Amino acid sequence: MGTIPETARATAPTATTAPAARTGGAAGPGWSEVAPDVVRVEDTCAVYVVRAEPGAGAVGERTGVCVDFGSGRVLDLLPALGLDRITDVVMTHHHRDQGQGLPRAVAAGVRVHVPPVEVELFTAVDRMWEGRQLDNRYLLRDDHLSLLEPVAVTGTVPEYREADYGGVRLRALPTPGHTVGSVSYLLDRGGQRTAFTGDLLYGPGQVWSLASTQWSYTENEGPAMTVLSALLLGDEEPDLLLPSHGRPMPEARAALALLAERMQTYVDSRRPRPWDLRRWLRDPFTPLTEHLLLNRSSLAASYVLLSRTGEALLVDYGYDVTTGLPGAADRAARRPWLASLRALRELYGVRRVSVALPTHYHDDHVAGMPLLRAVEGTEIWAPEHVARVLAEPDDLDLPCRWFDPVVADRRLPLGESFRWNEYTLTVHDLPGHTRYAAAYEVEVDGVRALFTGDQQDGLGEPGVRAEVLNYQYRNRFGLEDYRRSAALYQRVAPGLMLTGHWSPRDVDQAYLDDLSRRGEELVAVHRALLPLDELDLGADSVLARIRPYRSRVRPGGTLGFTLEVRNPLPEAADVDLVPVLPRGWTSPPVPTLRLGPGESADVTWTATASGPPGHHRRVAVDLTIGALRLGQHAEALVDVLDSDAA
Repeated sequence: MGTIPETARATAPTATTAPAARTGGAAGPGWSEVAPDVVRVEDTCAVYVVRAEPGAGAVGERTGVCVDFGSGRVLDLLPALGLDRITDVVMTHHHRDQGQGLPRAVAAGVRVHVPPVEVELFTAVDRMWEGRQLDNRYLLRDDHLSLLEPVAVTGTVPEYREADYGGVRLRALPTPGHTVGSVSYLLDRGGQRTAFTGDLLYGPGQVWSLASTQWSYTENEGPAMTVLSALLLGDEEPDLLLPSHGRPMPEARAALALLAERMQTYVDSRRPRPWDLRRWLRDPFTPLTEHLLLNRSSLAASYVLLSRTGEALLVDYGYDVTTGLPGAADRAARRPWLASLRALRELYGVRRVSVALPTHYHDDHVAGMPLLRAVEGTEIWAPEHVARVLAEPDDLDLPCRWFDPVVADRRLPLGESFRWNEYTLTVHDLPGHTRYAAAYEVEVDGVRALFTGDQQDGLGEPGVRAEVLNYQYRNRFGLEDYRRSAALYQRVAPGLMLTGHWSPRDVDQAYLDDLSRRGEELVAVHRALLPLDELDLGADSVLARIRPYRSRVRPGGTLGFTLEVRNPLPEAADVDLVPVLPRGWTSPPVPTLRLGPGESADVTWTATASGPPGHHRRVAVDLTIGALRLGQHAEALVDVLDSDAA
């Protein structure tokens, strides 16, 4: 499934004031007017109907927009509410009590807009149900409250930005807590700011469900996120809170402050020591030098280079101000947001985050970058090999990829330097943790700093062995990668090494020499364990890979594939490959290939799809290299779409 578009017209956040339309507190059976032009309808949750500004619809037509939809009872009340139709629904989160009636909305031609983090729990919830783990289950998120069947949506709401929904302007703000992907909506009308808060809170200092805030076994992510969400929503200075369950709260800021206070007490009751979440949000940065900051709240570590121009450059930006991540890895378990930017502006005078640099493609280093670009106008500059993986996430079978393509605004050549304001940064190839990674070298405040991502930890004391060489075979680790990285460190001789998950490290020669020894030991261990002289399978034992690893096609459509293949033998050999296809698919024969010892090549071939739609249909290649019969050594996955699928 492709990215769902942000279809509402988004603009920069602004506060607007419109004359009050109906403030007389009109009411009827199961509904009441709770704010200027805002009606609350009692349903499986409170559904709020905002009347559109005059002239939003056809001449003489009276329209409205719903925040959440419940069972769809609102459609039966339109005459009583003085409306002709509902044009749009915006959802605060994915639970059934919020939206079990959405099929009615779609059938009535209503546009449906959902939180971006939870889009697949609307459009592809059947996949969640089909793959939901039941045995030996440690994931406690309330995914069982999801819709029972998929529903078509118009698009996702643009977080942090105001958008027009059928003549109603709302601003969507991330407010995780009740669910990972929850959002709240702000409406400025009649001189009043109203916040539609979903299930963030039930009443002053109270929540609708504590159980829903427990996302992982024994963990405390959701309650801690609730504290942060309450503080951030309070910063918006709403006048009225309208919850999905519970009564309207006119003392909005006091209600949110009390929630933050009480939930903080709850968080601390489940931890071995108190956690100052207010400071975690308000001052998440640690100065390493005058112009170099560490964001200690993010996962992975994010670094800020400050310019005298008032601009900032970020190195990595994954999960900002995080309290932990649920054990699952689906989109609805991963929350990018921009929570630390307020502190960056207020404490360090940053007026613009102009550039973000990823050290590598893993989600905890890049997840927040698309949102940063969409909201702040930040450009993403990526090393050329990292940029390729970010732009084409389905091409390679790699772990820890972000869900959507991330196209870099600028591709940085490896081994070359570039300028950003008063700084010169050099991009170094840094394979090891993953083949697609880079280190950045920069002089800042008289210190030569090197950002190394997740290559190795920085915990070892001077003269003590480094604790971890962080290699993962599925990241396409190469046997000599750490020998090469150690040689790079010796050449650069940084004074400060900055890693993705460990403390910054002051570097001395003893530490660099230790990393060199570790690199040599790593090569020796692998050469002792693997039969590399007679059969060079490499560190990961993979001799062939199919690209793209994931693709989509309609019945009757043709797909193009590329097989990367390497001869592991010490002599030249013929390479025979036979496509293995789902029943009914066809492919022309692939000619025999001749490769020298250790030689690699790319082979292209095509396949034509047939049969019914299906998810992750398997395509493979049966591979023989000389006398080495490997069988179905490489595979790829194909989604066969309905003929009329977009």
